[in-house]
Amino acid sequence: FFLAAGMVKHNNIVPNVHLRKDWDRRVRTWFNQPGRKQTRRRKRNEKAAAIFPRPLQKLRPVVHCPTVRYNAKERLGRGFTLAELAGASITPTYAQTVGISVDYRRTNRSEESYNRNVARLNEYKQRLIVFPRNTNKPKSTDASAAELESATQIRGTLLPIKSTKSEVERRAITDEERKKSAFQTLRVARSNRRLAGLRKKKKEDAEKK
Repeated sequence: FFLAAGMVKHNNIVPNVHLRKDWDRRVRTWFNQPGRKQTRRRKRNEKAAAIFPRPLQKLRPVVHCPTVRYNAKERLGRGFTLAELAGASITPTYAQTVGISVDYRRTNRSEESYNRNVARLNEYKQRLIVFPRNTNKPKSTDASAAELESATQIRGTLLPIKSTKSEVERRAITDEERKKSAFQTLRVARSNRRLAGLRKKKKEDAEKK
């Protein structure tokens, strides 16, 4: 008695798979992933050295994501609006020279986000150290010599978003809340809404009589 290797158990279909479709020619490989990672890192270092002591990234505003599903989330936007720059007393031309991104298309639709981004710009202005173009003739807006010595290059995100966790207030359940039924309250409200038209018609008919 001899059992052939590769046979299936029980009363099943005998395997006869046709895997001769030259699939290896159609596979997209990604063997250059580690090399590209090193290339990106080297280019970042080269850029940081070339623009030193300027930051590696630009300052970007905090915006809300689009659509109802994601509008509660916040992320960094493309650039500050002209109104936000005016609120911080910064011109668009000057903003682009000191590492502030500008978006000419975005408009402000919320006073809260407008105030938040204006405060973000003001905070950036306080931390900003402007190097003089000509050391012999520094301008009034340029930083002092002590600030120039203490300047360091920021290579990460400028003023990253701080996630605020809302704490839930906890308290003991009162006796009145124990007596009330949330289910019964909802059922009564639903019934009142459903029967509102019928009750109104009955009332009008009774007044006519």
